[in-house]
Amino acid sequence: MQVFFSPASPYVRKVMVMAHETGQTVEKLSSAASPVERDQTIVAHNPTGKVPTALLPDGSALYDSRAICRWLDAQHAGPKLYPEGDWAVLRREALADGLLDAALLARYETVMRPADKLWPAWLQGQMDKIASSLVAMEQEVSQLTGVDAGTLAIGCALAYLDFRFPDHPWRTDHPRLARWFDDLSERPSFVQTQPTA
Repeated sequence: MQVFFSPASPYVRKVMVMAHETGQTVEKLSSAASPVERDQTIVAHNPTGKVPTALLPDGSALYDSRAICRWLDAQHAGPKLYPEGDWAVLRREALADGLLDAALLARYETVMRPADKLWPAWLQGQMDKIASSLVAMEQEVSQLTGVDAGTLAIGCALAYLDFRFPDHPWRTDHPRLARWFDDLSERPSFVQTQPTA
């Protein structure tokens, strides 16, 4: 499988972590993905122009990260990271992706939007989504045992907060979640997929 790649994308990282956990190789295709100026090479395969966009061996395209991760999980013979009928795994993945959606929008608001166009109330709304998602994760951290698509997605979401919001106090506010994440971060799949930009 080939994937249009951006080294800082938490959604691309989720796919790369899943590939590593399932023992699969993914070829990285360079891209210039942007929420403002879309990379037409990606658009040719995915109308939204977003990463990750995967090109499967049969030449077809697959997107977004959840669909690509499900495809990867279907390709290997080991224990499934999307266990059949385990709705909690899917819910946790959706929770993690919801946190990431809010975090990306908050970053775009503060880094890409012209200063005279900033909307503080809208930015606060995104930060509130991050806060309530962290509360939910902390409340069920004792249930985050083993490795599955939900725990991997939560790990990628928390890693993105550390990467792009280093002053966010999530670790202080949610110490049990921080300890859990520190343990997860030692897995080779996380060590080898650290963002670079």
